[in-house]
Amino acid sequence: TSTYTHSYLLWLSAMSDTRFYHWHKLYRLLCYIEASFIGLSPSTIQALTTIPTFTLSSIIAISPIAIVVFIEHIGDLVTNGSVVSKDFLKYPGVHRTVLGDGLATIVAGFLGGPVNTTYSENTGVLAVTKVYDPKILRIAAIYAIILSFLGKLTAIIKTLPTPIVGGISIILFGMIASIGMRVLISAQLKFDNSKNLILIALMLSLGIGIGEITISGIQMSGLAIAALVGIIVNKILPDNI
Repeated sequence: TSTYTHSYLLWLSAMSDTRFYHWHKLYRLLCYIEASFIGLSPSTIQALTTIPTFTLSSIIAISPIAIVVFIEHIGDLVTNGSVVSKDFLKYPGVHRTVLGDGLATIVAGFLGGPVNTTYSENTGVLAVTKVYDPKILRIAAIYAIILSFLGKLTAIIKTLPTPIVGGISIILFGMIASIGMRVLISAQLKFDNSKNLILIALMLSLGIGIGEITISGIQMSGLAIAALVGIIVNKILPDNI
């Protein structure tokens, strides 16, 4: 036990030493050297070549998550519409946007990829860049797909210092929270109502405080959990408290 404790203390000392930073830079440089110029990673090739299987237990476990995804999808439509000053609930309409997410998820599932949804980070990107033209966004998506095949570029992106990535994340997620508050104010929500205050407190605390929670192998974001809790509590609490 004493040997293990001593080794652990030495490891902590190395972590706090400036030399660890240089070793980390060397590790990232080696990742860049080993990365291929063009191609797919072994894990991606395995996912694409694996034949999908269907089990009842997996379907039962993941089906309730679809409800949470719907909530997040509608919330993103409202906030994105607030940023660009358009009502996406009317045009193109929730039925079309949800259908697009569903079809994309089906295709991704057969290809071994992750599920597709309307990510909230895009709301922050729209607010920061002020670029709302769908044509430009489609071109950016095509560029992203093409650049994803360049292993060297991916390795270069991984060399970005963690504080820089963290700073960008703070701005993006902070934008989401501020836009959400703007939507509440624009809707003239009554903040003197105790029920509304409780709902706002719960959803803000859960949405900001929770990163990701894994339940039975399924990851749920803090935003999805906050939305689900908000809907349940809204139905339970009386209007006048």
